[in-house]
Amino acid sequence: MGELKLQITDEYLPLRDVVFNTLRQGILTGELRPGERLMEIHLADRLGVSRTPIREAIRMLELEGLVTMIPRRGAEVARISRQDIRDVLEVRLVLDSLATKLACKRITEEQKAELVKAADEFAEATRSGDVTLIAQADVRFHDVILAASHNKRLIQMVNNLAERIYRYRLEYIKDSANHARLIEEHAKIMDCVIKGDEGSACIAAEIHIVNQENNMLSQVEE
Repeated sequence: MGELKLQITDEYLPLRDVVFNTLRQGILTGELRPGERLMEIHLADRLGVSRTPIREAIRMLELEGLVTMIPRRGAEVARISRQDIRDVLEVRLVLDSLATKLACKRITEEQKAELVKAADEFAEATRSGDVTLIAQADVRFHDVILAASHNKRLIQMVNNLAERIYRYRLEYIKDSANHARLIEEHAKIMDCVIKGDEGSACIAAEIHIVNQENNMLSQVEE
């Protein structure tokens, strides 16, 4: 298990929510690995809290599908199958394509400038070798396109699905062998959106998802 530390982003949050956010982030970033047991007493010791907020946080994580309760074994980080990844990305392909199509129609001049900046920052981040910076820059790029769709429900759906496979996508993003391709794909999507070329933009967004799927599937055993 990695070196977990309580992530206090709001001093008024109940302790169970602070623990929940900490464990959730640990799962999404891969610090807590799929199949890893979440033993209350060990987590309480590591985070310096009692077992009660740990127990409550684990229940909340189970409701989100990030934790599974195993008979006679207890809680463990939920595993994800190749079919899970296919299912998520099958939906993501359609939603990302729609978001990109809408962005072509609705993006503002200010958002076009943000998109160019986000693409440049991602390319710069890949040269830093800092995995956190690279992941954050990638999220920012896609967030600009999502925001440019001006569809709140679509944004919510895409973000929810993205979190389900974030830990596997992180492995893809941090692999330097994929950086040149990612920069090129981002540039293609950006150019099409700025030009308002809906057809080419949708194709570019779909290729981007398909390449992610192929890489993620290689990470997961049947």
